[in-house]
Amino acid sequence: MPPTHAADRPSVIELRQYTLRPGRRDELIELFDREFVETQEETGMAVLGQFRDLDDPDRFVWLRGFRDMAARHSALTAFYGGPVWAEHGPRANATMIDSDDVLLLRPLSAGTGFAVSPAGRPRAGAPAPERFVSVTLWSFPPGRQDGFALIRDGLLPVLRGTGPAPLAVLATESAPNTFPRLPVRTGENVVAVLTSYPDESDHRRHLADVRDHPLVRDAVLPALERAQTAAPRTLRLAPTGRSLIR
Repeated sequence: MPPTHAADRPSVIELRQYTLRPGRRDELIELFDREFVETQEETGMAVLGQFRDLDDPDRFVWLRGFRDMAARHSALTAFYGGPVWAEHGPRANATMIDSDDVLLLRPLSAGTGFAVSPAGRPRAGAPAPERFVSVTLWSFPPGRQDGFALIRDGLLPVLRGTGPAPLAVLATESAPNTFPRLPVRTGENVVAVLTSYPDESDHRRHLADVRDHPLVRDAVLPALERAQTAAPRTLRLAPTGRSLIR
């Protein structure tokens, strides 16, 4: 049985964005959901979510979590050195142009990480749910924490008060990559806000309510604009049939 303790509240999370060869996303998703979910979790990691990028038909986005950085090294060593990846990895790699767009993250603060239950994961071949997931990425200068505080203390309470609470709010994990065989983006200082909605129209209504809130409009957003290094970027995602995040 998979060690579900590793998936309860992971403290290290990878946000992975893959650029695929044209027309091969569904092939990778079918292979991934059939061969790479339970087999990764058996090594001590948690497969949190798999998604189609709604803005790019050749983009696959997924997240996985680990108890800590030491557990990440052990789990990745076991999986990528094991028989399942040896058998199916070449076919997965054949669908990809680039798999190095990876952010290493951690919960922004207590209570902002994922709480998941792999026991409730749908079976392989289950239909994709009719849900819309957004991931908004805020970028700040390396080493600066003022933007993190603005999101934690200013934006997050309004998000919770005007619509569905974010599923997780994550920030850059600055620890060195413990598995250099798989690169991660360095020099990053980001906050990722993940939220789920019945559909995209609910997402747009929630954003409008947040932007119209006096505290956000008059104080939080102007301060974030001064603190950030680039405009926030939002990933528009559709969960696959086996995604825990939905």
